[in-house]
Amino acid sequence: MTNVHRLERPSFGEALPPEGTRRIIDNEERVLYDGYWIKTYPVPSDSLQAKKLLIEALTRRLFNHTEHGLNIPGCRLAEARQSYQAETDPGRRRVKAAMLAGALFNRATDIFRKLVELQADGIEVPSDDALMRECGQCLLDAMDLGHVVLHRSGEEGIDELWGEPFRAFSVSIEEFYESRYIKIGQSMRDIDCIANAMVANFSGIPAFAAIEAPVRHFANAARIKAETLRTDPNIFDVWAQLVTAGERLANFTPTPASKPLRGQTTRRLHRVSDGLQLLRNGRALVFYIARARTPMPRSTCDYIERCQAYLATGRIPVMAAPLPA
Repeated sequence: MTNVHRLERPSFGEALPPEGTRRIIDNEERVLYDGYWIKTYPVPSDSLQAKKLLIEALTRRLFNHTEHGLNIPGCRLAEARQSYQAETDPGRRRVKAAMLAGALFNRATDIFRKLVELQADGIEVPSDDALMRECGQCLLDAMDLGHVVLHRSGEEGIDELWGEPFRAFSVSIEEFYESRYIKIGQSMRDIDCIANAMVANFSGIPAFAAIEAPVRHFANAARIKAETLRTDPNIFDVWAQLVTAGERLANFTPTPASKPLRGQTTRRLHRVSDGLQLLRNGRALVFYIARARTPMPRSTCDYIERCQAYLATGRIPVMAAPLPA
């Protein structure tokens, strides 16, 4: 496993390569987005069969990263819609809207699967076919409801995941792959923002003075995971490296505090247990981003603010309770 290739700052007067530039680096094609040279993969043929497989994979990925209970079969779409429309309690209405989004996605996948079967039997399906329009509308309606859905952890929802199946349906597979590289670059940027916040706010605290090395190692492993498909032959090394780097960060042992000398000004005391919890929260957030390969900007900003509050006060702010596992 190698490091992610970060774009070096050009010398004075040298222009940055444009976004989307492709280069061969260490015998692999990579594309530049957000300052990172991201590993590329061959694009499948642009056929209904290929789109079916892609949409099914995106739907599975969606339910893998969202809160529990949303994988409602498409055949129950009418029930899900009726229950959502009849609900008046705001909290329950949000959950039922998320369940309706899940049913819409599954209905779209069901329709697309049947369209591919018809094509395999030699029946041509035009792009303006009624079933094609219904499939697209289901994906669009689900995307509109996606903003109410939370991440499985209880963090912010990942709206991009809800838009991906519709985008895969409506554009060429080549265009879809390119849009994913853009999101991967943004994910790497968020991972580095989180790592930089950890280092900047913890390194000056004596108990956490040695934190930089495990944080950098974990962030590097997370960036590599973000660019690596599960079908990649290197995934076994990539995933094992990420998990073990995360374990080392979570098991970081703070340096015992020394007693101040007589006459020495007492430093602000930082509650070590709070600091360890904050490190583990950051590790979890990086895992979420790396696995989803999608940025979580609001959660990233919230985490950075919690790190700054810990440095300033020695305590971490109260956090919302996570969703049940």
